Formats: sequence, structure tokens, C-alpha cells
Amino acid sequence: MLAIFLETLNITAPVFAMLFLGVLLKRIDWINDNFIHTASALVFNVTMPALLFLGILHADLHAALQPTLLIYFSLATLASFAIAWGWAIWKCPREDRGIYTQGAFRGNNGVIGLALAASMYGDYGISLGAILAALVILLYNTLSTIVLAVYSPVIKSDPWSICKSVMVNPLIISVLVAAPFAYFKISLPGWLETSGQYLAQTTLPLALICIGGTLSLAALRKSGNLALSSSLVKMIGLPVLATLGAWLWGFRGAELGILFLYFGSPTAAASFVMARQANGNHELAAAIIVITTLMAAVTTNIGIFLLQWGGWI
Repeated sequence: MLAIFLETLNITAPVFAMLFLGVLLKRIDWINDNFIHTASALVFNVTMPALLFLGILHADLHAALQPTLLIYFSLATLASFAIAWGWAIWKCPREDRGIYTQGAFRGNNGVIGLALAASMYGDYGISLGAILAALVILLYNTLSTIVLAVYSPVIKSDPWSICKSVMVNPLIISVLVAAPFAYFKISLPGWLETSGQYLAQTTLPLALICIGGTLSLAALRKSGNLALSSSLVKMIGLPVLATLGAWLWGFRGAELGILFLYFGSPTAAASFVMARQANGNHELAAAIIVITTLMAAVTTNIGIFLLQWGGWI
């Protein structure tokens, strides 16, 4: 229990450090809205695709491949998306529904979820977590593109336009291109992979600085109720339902623990980048990321404690 708490703090502390740096840089006018817009576009179109490509390139798609678990995870993700969207229709003004929905279902599995899975379950956690991460990247980006397109003022929302938005999304393209490289174990030339790593390593710091630069007390007050509502759905409502469903499905031990860590991860920084790309309420997206990351230190540990107390993991 204490080890997981400390590991959560070790993972989330650098996130808050970069967020604070973004707030500070904006306050002293070293970055401005033009920088945030340009940097967010760079993350979306270049550095994050590089990060996803290299992450999948090195994933062992043959290890810990469990079709039943992957099927359940996919179904639970689709159900979580549907619940979050339905709740958003009831709770939100129309223009904020896409941002609310994305914040409520899209977890930071590739960073926080995978790191905690590795901390708890070692090599098995890494191998199973990597496969889930590859699946979730495709699901999250496809579903986020759909819901953002429906409510975006700059993206057409007819079925063909939404389909095109999905197909030309750089994050989805990077996943699809990387999959055969990983499956057939095709390696890149050393110089090319090193160049890609340089780009990939800038993704999270740059995205978090942009999020921090967007934050202000006025923005948090404006987004407060919606951001808190979306965060409660993300960190309590959906993890409880999805983990209970996994338990009823018959998962126990490491599989149940890893599923909980993935369902209970805070909202991904990519949600902010996609919100800006869709010209949505990026201030709301930033607030949800901050609140869910704060909540993760509490909800993750309570969930692990209850699952261990019940003897299920």
C-alpha cells in the first residue's frame, strides 16, 4: 500500500512540476497564447505520433496476449465512452460535451497506468500493460476524434467527415503504421530511432507546459463545476463500474489489478492537445487533467487497498 502511494507520488510529482513551470512561464510572459497554440499543434502532429510509434515499436505483441482480457477491456472502454457521453449530454452545454466526455473516459495509461502496472507486477505488468496500452491508444484516439468532431466548431460532423477525421488523425496513423513493425519485429536504423526518441521525449514536458500556460484562477473558476463533475466520473464512477465488471467476468490477481490501474488512471495530457486541435474548450480540458491527476494519489491507493483486502489481487 505505502509502496504504491510512493510510486504514484513519484510519477505525478514531475507532472505537477511541469504544469507549474507552464503557469510560471505564462505569468512572466516568456510564453504566450501563440506559443501554446503552435506548441500544441507540434505535439499533436509530430512529437506525440513519434512517442506512440516508438512505444508500440518496442512492445512485444506476442507476449502476455490474452484475447479474453483484450475483449473485455475493449468492451469496457466502449461502455465507459457511451456512459460518459450520455452523462455529458445531460450535464453539459452542447459546446462542452466533447471535452467533458473525453476527460471523463480517456486515461493516461501509456504513462501512469503502465508505470504502476510495472511497479506492482514487474515484467508481467510491463508486457501485459504494453499490449493494453497499444489497444487503448487506438480506441481512445478514435473515440475522442468522433466525439470532438460532433461538437467542434471547426470540424464537420457528418459521418463521412468524422470518418475522414479519424483516418487522418496523426495519432491513429502512427499506431497503425507501427503495428506491423512491432508484429514482424522490424527495427529502424539507429540514427532514425535516436532522432525519433529526441522528438518523443519532448512530448509530455511540452504538452504539460502548454496545459500549465492555459491554467489560471479565472479559468479554473469558470470550468470548476464541469471539470469536477467530469473528474469524478473519470476517477470514481467509471473505475468502480469497469473493475466490478472485470471481477464479475472472472478476472483475478494481476489481470484484475492491471485492469483497475488502467481504468483508474487520470485523464491523459493528449486530451488537452486534441481539444485545442478541435478548437474546443481547452481550459476545461486542462482543468480536468489537473484535478484527476491530484485525485489519482488518493483513489488509486484506496482501490488497491480494497482489492487486496478482498483477496482479489
